[in-house]
Amino acid sequence: MRRTARYRKNSHMVEPMSEVTPPEHGRMRASDADRDSVAHRLREALAEGRLDPDEHSERLDAVYRAKTLGELVPLTEDLPEQGGPTASVAPTDFRSPRPLYGGGRIVNQEPTSRVAIVLMGGADRSGSWVVPGSFVAAAVMGGIELDLREARFTQRETTVWVGAVMGGVDITVPDDVQVRVHGLPLMGGFSVSESIPSVVDPEAPVVHVRGIAVMGGVDVKYRPRRHQEETGE
Repeated sequence: MRRTARYRKNSHMVEPMSEVTPPEHGRMRASDADRDSVAHRLREALAEGRLDPDEHSERLDAVYRAKTLGELVPLTEDLPEQGGPTASVAPTDFRSPRPLYGGGRIVNQEPTSRVAIVLMGGADRSGSWVVPGSFVAAAVMGGIELDLREARFTQRETTVWVGAVMGGVDITVPDDVQVRVHGLPLMGGFSVSESIPSVVDPEAPVVHVRGIAVMGGVDVKYRPRRHQEETGE
């Protein structure tokens, strides 16, 4: 069999012309449509109970940090394939929201939790949960952790009523939520971390912390969101 070759000619020599090798599929840059398709699959997995809220939040943050198609693959490889018997098909006009900030956290949805009460035990609320206009947290010789970094709110102003008796309530907030503490300490204390943001969206949610601490403590601390910690934003 006779083989042919392509050559580039110049005044001195004849040499083979190099072929351009396309990048591997996993190294190709991801588009917004690619990210939205993955985000839709994650939302369906959350609704079906395949992912819990924390897992969904972690993977959604990773979706919008992804630069290549290869980075998107691990986020859905343990979920049903699109078009399969148990998978939903994303509508063509669907666009999943990016992580919510400021006034975008206020949503018209039903609260996912209204109260947390512990006696010599512990409880936590975290992930993308929906906070009602009034939330009650009572800890007697126990502890409660409320993480509002990925939370959404039904109202712009929310009141968290706390009662800590020989126990503690820790409230973690992001830099786009305002917190105002009005508690009464009796041989206990209310504290707010020093890293209070200097600039906040005027439409951002406001959380009022009210209540009493008897030989216990209520601690409000500002911390970066998960994707901010990982990217250094």
